[in-house]
Amino acid sequence: MIDKYHKFAIAPMIDWTDRHCRYFHRQLTRRALLYTEMVVADAIIHGDRDRLLAFDVAEHPVALQIGGSDPDKLAEATRIGVDFGYDEINLNVGCPSDRVQSGAFGACLMRDPALVQRCVTAMKSAARNVPVTVKCRIGVDEQQPETVLPDFAGQMRAGGADGLWVHARKAWLQGLSPKENRTIPPLDYPLVHALKATHPDWFIGINGGIAGIGEVRDHLKRMDGVMVGRKAYGEPAFLTAVDTLFGNKPSDPDWAAIIDAMMAYAARHIERGGRLSAVTRHMVGLFTGMPGARRWRQILSTEATRPDATPEIIAQAFEAVDRHAGETMPAFAVA
Repeated sequence: MIDKYHKFAIAPMIDWTDRHCRYFHRQLTRRALLYTEMVVADAIIHGDRDRLLAFDVAEHPVALQIGGSDPDKLAEATRIGVDFGYDEINLNVGCPSDRVQSGAFGACLMRDPALVQRCVTAMKSAARNVPVTVKCRIGVDEQQPETVLPDFAGQMRAGGADGLWVHARKAWLQGLSPKENRTIPPLDYPLVHALKATHPDWFIGINGGIAGIGEVRDHLKRMDGVMVGRKAYGEPAFLTAVDTLFGNKPSDPDWAAIIDAMMAYAARHIERGGRLSAVTRHMVGLFTGMPGARRWRQILSTEATRPDATPEIIAQAFEAVDRHAGETMPAFAVA
């Protein structure tokens, strides 16, 4: 069963949405569904599970995205993810990178929906009461999305998927890099809206190029959920308006409390042998569009990267913006 927190999700992003990023984002929004980076099923089964899957209880609700194409392995990885306490398990059928294609998973699986259906069925059998969803594109390469996407969605639903997240672009498996695949293929929001209209009682969320709370609200008139990636990471103050989507009253962010929480979190990370930069690299864009943001970025990009850097560096950087923080809010963060 899909819960209300699926109304807004922060997209899974390789090299970005690690546990430190997710903890930071949770300080900005209490209600958004957070996603891990994609973790390959083989790594979950045979790798260092604590390193790959452990998360802070504050991150809930949090979803685990898995990559793979072997139903048995995906079932086992799902069981492990459920045991770790994840609130949702998601199958990646949208990543177009060469590395992922070489493993026969990601977006290339849109060419074999019958296999994906078997994967979903196996994952559902292992998930107990935890929802299993799929994240896909509208098609790949020469496929015709108007035909391919409805058929794919129908097979996912028949396989037992609790919902579908659709990146409203094709993926080109040859000729475009993963970065280019996030921007060059044209968006087709109406196609995804039409898909949702044919499945009124099944969760379908939309992703791709969404850059403001106003846009999120517009999509929610037609969709069950909205997923945002690059905007949430590059300009995270955007997330401070997200909880208004769930009925919370608009309020000014308590920047000092957010900074205090991140300093305490960074201190715990350093005590475990980590480095400050593993945490602060996700915070660089926090004050984008606000007075003092440039100095904030400079300090976090230089001082915080020293091997002996301490959490006080975060406070030092905050001093550059603290006296201005109430004067200017980025327009995208206004509900």
